[in-house]
Parts: sequence; structure tokens; C-alpha cells
Amino acid sequence: MVESNYDILGVSDGASQKEIRSAFRKLALEHHSDRGGDDEKFKRIKLAFEDLKQGKKYPDSLEETYKKSRFYSGDSEEEKRRKNLLLSKDVAKEMKIAEEWSAALNRVDATGVRLFGSKELGELEFERKANKALSIKGKYWAGHLRYDGPIIMWGSITNPYFSDKEEYKTHIRVTHGNFKLIDPIENKYDIENGAKITADNGDIIVGSVSGIKDLLPDPQGRVGLHILKEHFTQLKAPKGKIIAGNIRETVRLDAETIVVINLVDNVKIKGKNILVYGSKVNYNVEFELKGGGKIRFYDEGSGFDISDDAIIRLENGKQFRLRELKGAQMIGYGGKEITYDYLDGKEKNQAKKAGLGFKLGDLFK
Repeated sequence: MVESNYDILGVSDGASQKEIRSAFRKLALEHHSDRGGDDEKFKRIKLAFEDLKQGKKYPDSLEETYKKSRFYSGDSEEEKRRKNLLLSKDVAKEMKIAEEWSAALNRVDATGVRLFGSKELGELEFERKANKALSIKGKYWAGHLRYDGPIIMWGSITNPYFSDKEEYKTHIRVTHGNFKLIDPIENKYDIENGAKITADNGDIIVGSVSGIKDLLPDPQGRVGLHILKEHFTQLKAPKGKIIAGNIRETVRLDAETIVVINLVDNVKIKGKNILVYGSKVNYNVEFELKGGGKIRFYDEGSGFDISDDAIIRLENGKQFRLRELKGAQMIGYGGKEITYDYLDGKEKNQAKKAGLGFKLGDLFK
């Protein structure tokens, strides 16, 4: 038998709004993750409360929940696009209100909790905490959000890449503090579809990151012809670190220090200290090493997967193929620290003493 929303909150069928609200507050305090409760149970309690406010006696079925967890899909591409654009616009407006609400609490150093977002796509719980951090729970779908303090988030982040309106696109910006997804690998939280995260004066700690490539009809209307549009997911921490998992398909990372696992398919990395812990760097991967910087590939094995088009570029424009560095045993077997100065030719004598047996000139394209 399906449990009703009244049963979930532990109130009688037909309870008053006051009784429902009181039961919700009691259960929320008991099961909130900040108090050591079960996060899934808390979500179920919150959904039951929201449903009863709308007069819904029973929670959605699994099929209905699935439909609401993604962008709308209609019978035609035109209808799907129209509906998704409307949803993106609505969510983006909600995020603007959320930005103003959190900024107002920041100004008076107050705490607060409020729901924002879309009933169709799912709401987000925003909480401004006593330590000035902004907590966000739920999936972030669209819109700009700027916050002057750290952001901690339980959920994934996507972007309405199909929209031509920049104000609808996802861009979360932290002006002071870190941006962090909580246990992103374990919880399978990811950032996708061209979303942007910026930490002006802090670090970014996330899980897997991916962009998207969109195949569009030829703008001149020629039948059978298409153009490929790349929507880069971009993470930027100009004064801090980016710590991430697997990076795939059309992504840009820019920070002082970057720590990642694997890099696959059209990935651009710019940093001063770059650490790669996986065994894959392939399909159009480019590193731009900042002056005075260094890069290291930590995989212990000999089977490091590097494609011929993977390169390191220096700020002065010089380029080097990673495959040649692998041949010199600087990649694999735990790796070696490859410095900017070494690649720029200032460490030639040291390279010869190490008996690496190659000329730096051979690395140039």
C-alpha cells in the first residue's frame, strides 16, 4: 500500500495546515543532515510537506518523479525547446531572487532558510548559516547566482545550453570563499552542459565535469548539413585551486593549482601547478602552463593513455607533445616534475645529465 503524505508526516488524514506545519518542523529538525539525520528521509519529508500545501494526498510515482527531474520532453523538437526555454527563464528569475535574498541576509549577518526554483524541475533549499556560508540542496538548473561568501552544495549543476539568452545560463560566482560540492564522487554530483563556476578568491572542489557538443541545422537551411556548437563547462579559480574528478568532453579549467584524475575529449587546462592522477589524457587535450609553473602525471603504471594531439603550451607560445615526454619516461611510473623552465630550454644541461637521451627541439610541433 502506498504511504500517503499524511502518513509520512505522521498526522491524521485531513489535518489542519497548522498541524502539518508543526509536524514538518519537528521532523525536519530531527532528520536534517546538519543534525546527523538521513538526507533521503529529509527530502521525502520535505516533499510530503510541499505536496500537502498544494493539496496532494499522495507523493508522485517513480515515473512522475523521473519526468519532473529533467527538462521537459514533448512530442516535437520545437515544442520541447519552447517548453525548456520557458522553464529556464522561470528558474533563472528564481535564482535572481535567491541571490537578492542571500545578499540581504549577508548584509545584516542573519540566518535563514528558503525554497527557490521550479515545481516542475524541483526546488532548491537555500540556507544562509551563522558562519556566513550559503548551503544549497537540490539540482541547480539555470540562472546566475553571485554570493559574497563560501557556498557548499548537495546536488548536481546543469545548464540550459539550448538557450541564446546569457541571463538564463548557469553561472555561480563566489566572490570571497570556496565553492564545494559535498562528497561529489560518492554522491555522484556532477557539473555539466556548459555551466560556469567562478571563485574569485577561493577554491573550487567538485566531482566529474563535462560539457556538451550540440549538432545544429545549417543556418543557411541546406538540407543534410549541420554545424557543431561546443558548450564549454568552465571552472575558474584565478587565485586558488580546482580539485575535480574525471573531466570529459568540452571543458575549460583555469586556476593557480589544478588537481584532476582523467582528461578526455576537448579539454583545456590552464594553471601554474597541474597534477594529473589518472591514466588518460587523450582526444584533443591541451595544457597551458603559466610562467614558473610545473606539471606532473602521477600514474604508477606504464600504460598511460595519451593521444598524439595532447600538448603542453607555454605562455610564450612554445608547444610540446605529451607523447614525446612519455617516451622520455617523464610520464608514467609515478611521473616526474616537468617545470616551465625545463620545457623552455633553461634546464637542457640537467636533462643531459639525467641521461634522458632526447633533444628538446624534437618536442616542438
